[in-house]
Amino acid sequence: MAEPNRSTPRVIPLAAGAAMPGLVAQSPSMKRILRIVEKAAASDTTILLNGETGTGKGVLARLIHECSPRRGRPFVPINCGATPEGLLESEFFGYRRGAFTGAVADTPGKFELADGGTVFLDEIGDMSPELQVKVLRVLEEGEFEPVGGRETIRINVRIIAATHRDLEEEVQKGAFREDLFYRLHVIPIVLPPLRERRSDIPFLAEHFLEESARRNRRPPMRLSAEALEALVHYPWYGNVRELRNLIERLVVLKEGDLLGLEDLPEKIRAAHPLRERRRAALPAVEGISLPAAVQEFEKALIRSALEKAGGVKYRAAELLQIKRTTLLEKIKRYQLDGLVNES
Repeated sequence: MAEPNRSTPRVIPLAAGAAMPGLVAQSPSMKRILRIVEKAAASDTTILLNGETGTGKGVLARLIHECSPRRGRPFVPINCGATPEGLLESEFFGYRRGAFTGAVADTPGKFELADGGTVFLDEIGDMSPELQVKVLRVLEEGEFEPVGGRETIRINVRIIAATHRDLEEEVQKGAFREDLFYRLHVIPIVLPPLRERRSDIPFLAEHFLEESARRNRRPPMRLSAEALEALVHYPWYGNVRELRNLIERLVVLKEGDLLGLEDLPEKIRAAHPLRERRRAALPAVEGISLPAAVQEFEKALIRSALEKAGGVKYRAAELLQIKRTTLLEKIKRYQLDGLVNES
């Protein structure tokens, strides 16, 4: 396996001049996101994070808070999908004594507890239309009434929302308020799935190995070249969360300090490119188009070269041993522009 590009991953500088440890941003797509975050974190503007489950929306939301002037104040996450619908309003806005059975004392809600800081509304697409109205009021006017109360409470919070749903589609279906969508959709950030940022995988794996070994009081561990190559080629439908959980399991169960290909689950071992090359060497069967197969192979090679080169075109051309102009034409033909680092 060719040695991955080991340039230093990009990190966001905090306001105090420090850096956020463990933040991986080697791929062009993540570097573009972090450039947006650097600008947005200093403001109070609402941010909407969108991406598949497990892509790190919660991690990025906390990072935005820690990079903002509000970092000394609370960061309060609320999972709108995990909290029962009947409890969400009191969870958000608190309640007064006697508001319902079991309300034996005045209790502040999470919006009030977050005053001066940041509220992270995770899976906001799962919120009921009735509650959407009240959240819209907080966004527009900075005030609300607790459940069972008459007084108006004013707060100063920044809202970061996240969802795996297509909210524009939800608006069209009538499941999400259009006015709330546009109020949230000030700075939209779409987190790519891990399979579209493969150049980050070696750095993420290394970070999770160090983190898990330290937390589980295990000696430092490393991945063999074959194991790492299988990780890079696996599609990771569970995204970063799936990778982190796998590394945790390997660290806890493995004896010794080297994690090899044989230690990985079969579904990940099957992604090792050596197996793919063996499959490619099998005789052709009826119905397979040779030109189409060649194009798919060429596209995969160019994708791999761009990822290993960190999106830098001339480096990818050198890896492929072709002219830069030839590479540019093929990038356009195969619609791989998203892997190119234009910085």
